Amino acid sequence: MAEILPIKGFRYNSRLPFSIDALTSPLFDVVSIKQRQSLYRNAYNSIHLSVPPGPTPAESARRTVEHWKRAQILLQDPLPGIYVYYQYFRLPGSDKEYVRKGFMCHIKAYAWEEGVVLRHENTIPAAVNDRIELLEHTKLQTSATHGLFADPDFTLEQYMDESITSPLYESEDYQGVRDVLSVIHDAAVIQKFVDHLQDQQVLLADGHHRYEGSLAYRKKMLAENPAATGDEAFNYHLMYLTNADADDLRILPTHRLLESLPVSKEKFFTSLETYFTVKPIEDSYSLADVIVGKKWAFGLYVDGQAYKIILMPEVHEQLNWPVPQEVKDLDLTVLHYFVFERLLDIPQEEQRAYAGLSYIRSLAECLNKVDGGQAQVAFITNEVKMQEVRKVCASGAVMPQKSTFFYPKVICGFLFSSIEENEFR
Repeated sequence: MAEILPIKGFRYNSRLPFSIDALTSPLFDVVSIKQRQSLYRNAYNSIHLSVPPGPTPAESARRTVEHWKRAQILLQDPLPGIYVYYQYFRLPGSDKEYVRKGFMCHIKAYAWEEGVVLRHENTIPAAVNDRIELLEHTKLQTSATHGLFADPDFTLEQYMDESITSPLYESEDYQGVRDVLSVIHDAAVIQKFVDHLQDQQVLLADGHHRYEGSLAYRKKMLAENPAATGDEAFNYHLMYLTNADADDLRILPTHRLLESLPVSKEKFFTSLETYFTVKPIEDSYSLADVIVGKKWAFGLYVDGQAYKIILMPEVHEQLNWPVPQEVKDLDLTVLHYFVFERLLDIPQEEQRAYAGLSYIRSLAECLNKVDGGQAQVAFITNEVKMQEVRKVCASGAVMPQKSTFFYPKVICGFLFSSIEENEFR
């Protein structure tokens, strides 16, 4: 099933006059414009590879990669290894410290239909095209996607725990998370990781756009190289793998923000009551609390007024999208079908690229954007549960786009992996 390989990783030269904190950056799909502008000021920050500036970003990144290798800003580790990556974090309102334990390696970029790497949500086409272009130009993978494997007996954890006591890096990132990286070079231990994954499927938790970029690049290269064996560097993808059986996996909700209603507000509310019970809420900042744990319940914020809306159970059977029951039962499927398609007349196939729809994790940011006139309405959602992700993956179907936000996010800048043939082996 899942074939993984150790990496001869590229890392920053330790002689650079910067701490690793000054060189790391958020992932391309979460970094804000303000963060970018600040990070661009450091000519060696990893943002120049993951979200390159300028009118031709992919070409800019290619030149940067070539310069950084030539000037030894990036150095390749002499031995292949499994890179252990731990993230220590707390959630708002809690004193408990969690630690998400995982490791980075190369994994073959399996096509979805092979059933080895399983996706759980749709992607946004423009973001995939952006990742393809970067990979084609640079042949460098700048940030690991996040995958989940099964290890109910925690057999690999002992080796990771031992390795992490001798860290290569320790850093506090933009999320307030403590990130620690170490490496395992012992060939016998590496083989235990390879053997553990070889009979498994991997659930893709985060990084669908980057993974699809690798798939597209692999497909293109296979077409250009009909004699390819399947072992070439272009077949592989950089992934951060964590144990799906650990209790330190956290999925945060991703809310929906609509720039403007495509129907009148009066028609929207009249139609809303056809499917939902609608209750005004006095404190808009309590919207997440009043819906937590409730099935098919959402917060709604428009014109300074908050509401709790809950789908009437008897209308759920009207949901006629051709998807498995596991997907129909999801809160976000209910929202995208009954609100976006039925009430707002935005067909399912148009929702992924709908220009006026954005995805925001922060409740406060949603409320502020509506209050500031940058959006007309916010839809506040509950988090997706891990068991729901597993059921959807097993069904072979996908969730609506931006369904999950696995927290914390992996950071960019600790490790880069090359798919240049002469650097891959």
